[in-house]
Amino acid sequence: MTDDNNQVDRGKRRFLIATTTALGGAATVASAVPFVASMMPSQRALATGAPVEVDIGKVELGTKLDVEWQGKPVWIVNRTKEMLATLPTLIDKLVDPGSDVLQQPTYCKNLTRSIKPEYFVAVGICTHLGCSPTFRPEEGGPDLGPDWSGGFFCPCHGSRFDLAGRVFKGFPAPANLVVPPYRYLSDSRILIGEDPKVA
Repeated sequence: MTDDNNQVDRGKRRFLIATTTALGGAATVASAVPFVASMMPSQRALATGAPVEVDIGKVELGTKLDVEWQGKPVWIVNRTKEMLATLPTLIDKLVDPGSDVLQQPTYCKNLTRSIKPEYFVAVGICTHLGCSPTFRPEEGGPDLGPDWSGGFFCPCHGSRFDLAGRVFKGFPAPANLVVPPYRYLSDSRILIGEDPKVA
């Protein structure tokens, strides 16, 4: 004879276990969502690392345009024929004239360190201690000497770079200026932060 009070209702037990498990799982997921979401980058952080589209059609010959990408200054210089003509004459004065150190994408590993010779794109931060060099396109000058053929001068510790961002020997900066990834969207627009699409 079985006592009705001691009988186990197996169906009811299964229902209660399933319900408790489901509610516990839902509570775990609900508490994990804010935690996981807190580890995701903010919209501002995503925008900071996003590629930047730049209209280079308005950059006059011999001048520099400054833009910001990933919180860093990026320079776009529209080099004249005279500026480009100085580049091969400086080989013996440079630390890394062939751009052998990986300071640029492979498609910019050339004499001009650019996709198109006339437009030079570089991160405007000295490779010594992170100061921002000044654009000094003029030749000579009392403070830079008669041998100066134009380029970038870092006022913090005196590092000098030519008009392709290559560092001169005998100065503190150990490497050339960094060339960021970039590609042409048209003849007058570039996208900084994205490599050219491979066809």
